[in-house]
Amino acid sequence: MNSTEDWFFQIPPTDPKTRHLPLLGSHWPITTIIALYLIFVLKLGPKFMENRKPYNLKYVLSAYNIFQVIYNSILFGCSIYYLFISPRYNMRCMTSLAFDHQDKNIERGLCYAYFINKIIDLLDTVFFVLRKSYKQITLLHVYHHVLMTYPIYWGMQFYGFGGQYSTLGYLNTGVHAVMYFYYFISARYPELKGSIWWKKYITKLQLLQFILLFIQPIYVLSYSPGCKVPFFLHMLQLVVSASMIALFGKFYYLAYVRARPQKSLKQE
Repeated sequence: MNSTEDWFFQIPPTDPKTRHLPLLGSHWPITTIIALYLIFVLKLGPKFMENRKPYNLKYVLSAYNIFQVIYNSILFGCSIYYLFISPRYNMRCMTSLAFDHQDKNIERGLCYAYFINKIIDLLDTVFFVLRKSYKQITLLHVYHHVLMTYPIYWGMQFYGFGGQYSTLGYLNTGVHAVMYFYYFISARYPELKGSIWWKKYITKLQLLQFILLFIQPIYVLSYSPGCKVPFFLHMLQLVVSASMIALFGKFYYLAYVRARPQKSLKQE
């Protein structure tokens, strides 16, 4: 690389632990998972269900959603502890912990657990297909799930674990804990679904997290110009956050601002 590329990408030494964890040793496992996911939810799944009745997954979904609530709540609690209660990062410049830092394995564990959770999240769409809830398989839904899985793998490969880009995961686990709690109530007690008044605030939380993530790199670039977080990650975070703000903003507008009683859109 030339000096400009070095400044833009600033790829650090590879974390020696990266290739020893399941699914991180090669790009083929996660690439295969994403490819099979897209093929199933966009083509094979609907074809398989074409002449079948929707599956009744009430109890499966109840168990799945409560698992997600617990999983995301634990990750969110750990993240809050290491971000604010006993902080390991400088919020003005969130670089990854050094390889020999005493809490490096905790940082690795949190990031890896989040990555695994994003793979598990792909089941959301599989369940939509099996229930023939095709209106929920929107561009926002599929884009969100793929974007929250595949790039994370490459981020860990090139930039290791933790640091500024992991903030996305730290915020996202809190939002998802609330979201899956709503899903749990909806699946377990469908008669209450229409009376859950706080449903729209889940989308507001989604929007808020991406607005904060959009502001973060601007803040760092403005007030900590010497920060060693790669410029490429700043730009990537800005682009991803902006796209999510646009998509979730459109969803919120259609679902809650311009929505008609007979035509409601489903929460992501």
